[in-house]
Amino acid sequence: MEPANALGFGHFIAQADVVGKTLLVILLLMSALSWYLIVLKGVTLVTRRRRSQEFLNHFWNATSLDEVQAEIATHGARDPFSHLTSHALHAKSHHEKYGAAKLADAGTEGEFLTRTIKKVLDEETTRLENGLTVLATIGATAPFVGLFGTVWGVYHALVAIGMSGAGTLDKVAGPVGEALIMTGLGLAVAIPAVMGYNWFVRANRVLSAKLDAFAYELHTFLSMGQPLGAQPARPAGAPASVRPINGGARPAGNA
Repeated sequence: MEPANALGFGHFIAQADVVGKTLLVILLLMSALSWYLIVLKGVTLVTRRRRSQEFLNHFWNATSLDEVQAEIATHGARDPFSHLTSHALHAKSHHEKYGAAKLADAGTEGEFLTRTIKKVLDEETTRLENGLTVLATIGATAPFVGLFGTVWGVYHALVAIGMSGAGTLDKVAGPVGEALIMTGLGLAVAIPAVMGYNWFVRANRVLSAKLDAFAYELHTFLSMGQPLGAQPARPAGAPASVRPINGGARPAGNA
């Protein structure tokens, strides 16, 4: 009878064949890759949030677009919002200077600006989703890799028990219990990957929504030359206010 302290992870590895050891190496590589992506994207997410907030504070407190351009030229486009603003400002100045000189510049300034903003938004979305496919794949496949290792281990354990002719509980429970280690390892690899994936997906969705709203504000500001909601300058001699009457509008003094 094999002593109880002889059973365990070390004994399982020592008794595992090439297939079992290969599956164990695959799980270890999956775990290392998932934790690398989680740490890397987590640090990047925190840094991106801080830089985005700093740029937005500077943008909305700036007195002119020239001040915003100077800020980007000094510190660079280090976050999605400054990246979008940099490309939008460049597109506006490029179209004002050269017009529709090429097919890529075709259309009005507003259309060219819209295409540029949409392109940058697509680039930022792709950058935010980078690595998430790997996390999703690890979270979905790691339990099955571990389960396959358990099935393989149980099969060999039962074959060995059958050949020895000893079918007592202590001879069955030990090898089968060792085989279940692979299922536990698969779950240990999958759970952090799934949690990290869900965390990053939600954070990216929130950031994308804020970026879309900022893109709308930026496009309106650059197209109209004034902040969103600002009133246009009133020509000299024009009525001071108007109000709707029967679906139309007329000077308040004639009401």
